[in-house]
Amino acid sequence: MQITDVTTIKLRYEMPVAMADAIHYMPERPTLLVQVHTDTGIVGLGEAAAYGGFLESVEALILGELRRTLLGQDPFRVERLWSMMATRAHQRGRRGMLMMAISGVDIALWDIIGQATRTPLYRLLGAYRDTLDAYASAGFYAGDKDPHALAEEVGGYAARGFGSIKIKVGRNPDVMLNPLHDMHAHDYATVTLEADVERVRLVREAIGPNVRLAIDANNAWTPPVALRFMRLVEPYDVFWLEEPVATEDIDGSAEVARRLDVPVAGYETETGLAGFRELIVRRAVDIVQPDVIWTGGITECRKVAALAQAHGLPIIPHVFSSGLASIANMHFIASLPNAGLLEFDQNPNPLRSELFEEPIEVGPDGTVRLPERPGLGVVLNRATIDRYRVERHTP
Repeated sequence: MQITDVTTIKLRYEMPVAMADAIHYMPERPTLLVQVHTDTGIVGLGEAAAYGGFLESVEALILGELRRTLLGQDPFRVERLWSMMATRAHQRGRRGMLMMAISGVDIALWDIIGQATRTPLYRLLGAYRDTLDAYASAGFYAGDKDPHALAEEVGGYAARGFGSIKIKVGRNPDVMLNPLHDMHAHDYATVTLEADVERVRLVREAIGPNVRLAIDANNAWTPPVALRFMRLVEPYDVFWLEEPVATEDIDGSAEVARRLDVPVAGYETETGLAGFRELIVRRAVDIVQPDVIWTGGITECRKVAALAQAHGLPIIPHVFSSGLASIANMHFIASLPNAGLLEFDQNPNPLRSELFEEPIEVGPDGTVRLPERPGLGVVLNRATIDRYRVERHTP
């Protein structure tokens, strides 16, 4: 079997109401799908993260550089192909956008192997489990969402059977050194640090004492701010604190992790094995959060997971994009002994909920089952692709 072509599909969903986390303004949900074609007719499907820039940026890396490396190669040699893609571009750095691009290709290669061997990908990778516990990822900021509306929203997830819920914190312009000041729409839906404490209080009141509540600061704070905030919300039993400080502030994250009883989770904004090695070895995180569409694909994420396991740490991957990101991370999570919890985005996004002919659904008990079809086990919904496809960028 040989690779004959690599193509991409650009998709964009424009949200009716923009949402925001601590520092990012999100009026749309972009998605970059990757297809790897073979001479047998099997086509592998992947997704390359496109966070922080235009779809065309990552697409150019895939089609202009990675494609040349892949043509004529055997897709079963996925480890070798990963090394070739990363090594030939090493002078550009083995982090960031290059890892996003490699991720999309790598997932597609694993999908090909699963299809060719007629094996569901999670079983090919080891099949530690076939069912995952989903947690509701929600509670974003929006211009029309006050704290009471937030509490009502999140209370609904608890009523639907989710045992764990995560909300956003940190959109605080009053906090010194908050990166928000340099971001798009930096004055959209902002709150004070004290108002964020009230948001956490109302959410805990809405979901009751038996649902686990995580909070995500998306790199907005410094260590002293994070520690102060966690003292203020201590009565509300926070399950984990995600990305409290800048990703590169490993010492700061380690300080927060050392001084808190609450686990520190992160860092989705790190990419590649070397970056996660520093977070793990220096005990800057208690929960490790790679993402197969961002960190370097399934190949690289398996190494991150093994390193985390060697240090006695759990994996709870970041999952926040299309349905393809969800299904690829699901297969990865199901293969691991130190994982099992799936981030399930609750914000409206047809590129997640309508991307496949058979949607990924959470059962009334808050669990999701893995598909038993070969490879990723999904088929694209052509109507959704046609409706949201973007052929070129218009500034």
